[in-house]
Amino acid sequence: MADVKIINRMRPWQKVYPVWISIMAILLLLTFWELICRLGLVSPLFLPSPTQIIKALWTMLLDGEIARSLSASIYRIAMGFILGSLLGLVVGILTGTSALNDRIGTPLVNIFYPIPKIALLPLFILWLGIGELSKVTIIALGVFFPVAMNTYSGVKNVDPLLIKVAVSFNANRWQTLRSVVLPGALPVIFAGLRQAAGTSLLLLVSAEMIAAQEGLGALILHYGDLMITERLMAGIIVLSAVGLCFNFLLQYLERKAIPWKN
Repeated sequence: MADVKIINRMRPWQKVYPVWISIMAILLLLTFWELICRLGLVSPLFLPSPTQIIKALWTMLLDGEIARSLSASIYRIAMGFILGSLLGLVVGILTGTSALNDRIGTPLVNIFYPIPKIALLPLFILWLGIGELSKVTIIALGVFFPVAMNTYSGVKNVDPLLIKVAVSFNANRWQTLRSVVLPGALPVIFAGLRQAAGTSLLLLVSAEMIAAQEGLGALILHYGDLMITERLMAGIIVLSAVGLCFNFLLQYLERKAIPWKN
């Protein structure tokens, strides 16, 4: 009898609802949004209707404005994310697998991590110029810290018994790292990559608003200054789509890299 009660109480937590419920919720929200705009309850200057935003987005797509801004932003975020992730992985593995590297590297990471990365952009512009290098560097720096810290945490939390088993079978350091440590740390590493993806988008937009002529951040700021709200929100929608694609790509790579987790 007690088991039946437990099962009944667990059902709300375990129940899976169909996808169409999520779609209906979004459609209802858009319908309500369109309705209050059509009734004139909100000024279009502050909140344009979904149809106005879609028309503006379509116009911007046809004249190539979205393509130009998107290509500039994709290049910056891709380069920054790849460089920051690779450096973060290397530092996280080195500090997580060596007591000496841990003693040297971890305090440095902890000292520089709390600094707001966008505050360093003026310094990077002074050092590297106002071109692409300063923007890519600030994104890479923002990506580096969550990846390094999560990689370090993942490596440190690998079951020591698994490492002892590998060593007992005469596995060398590289074999142990490749076959035991990295597979065990991958879930935490991907958590860091997903966190870094959000950080990279934030830094991308901030950097483009401060020091760029092209890019989604520059586009959003431009139409904000001109008070053309429907085009501003069209840029935000494109930015949101980039974030969703980024997240789906990381989820796909995680499924491929960690098949036993699915």
